[in-house]
Amino acid sequence: MSRVGRNPIPVLDGVRVAIDGRRISVEGPKGKLEWEHRPEVSVRAESDGTQLVVERASDDRQSRAFHGLTRSLINNMIVGVKEGYEKRLEVVGVGYLAAVQGDELQLRVGLANEVHKKIPADLEVTCPDQTHIVVRGVDKQRVGEFAAEVRAIRKPEPYKGKGVRYQGEYVKIKPGKSAT
Repeated sequence: MSRVGRNPIPVLDGVRVAIDGRRISVEGPKGKLEWEHRPEVSVRAESDGTQLVVERASDDRQSRAFHGLTRSLINNMIVGVKEGYEKRLEVVGVGYLAAVQGDELQLRVGLANEVHKKIPADLEVTCPDQTHIVVRGVDKQRVGEFAAEVRAIRKPEPYKGKGVRYQGEYVKIKPGKSAT
């Protein structure tokens, strides 16, 4: 049996979970999320309402695969509406900078033109200074996806380490051709 899937999901204080067939709605202090799970698994609330249990109908490969996935996604929804998720990015390089202007993220990262990236409505993007970007939101997947898209604009290059990287990310610097 799935080690992840068999664990019950704790419902945190201040979070309301509504199960309507396959649709799951989670509402908390930071926002509201909805998701429809696969028919291979079922979700039920415990009698006291403090835990959710994910069960699978059969033991075939696909049901086992969706068992742990469903549990993880619902747990991420509950944590997201209670505490939220955050990704931090660093802009490294001489003359490289980032700024938020209205609903756009502006990046100067050594390209011919300044890059403008539209910020999705459900995310909060801030720049505490010109070399740091903070992405916050309730949906873990959306936060990670937007941060990855910003990083992909100018990935850290291996010779000087210039580019956009996650905070704390280690970039292995290669020796140049003069190092031989």
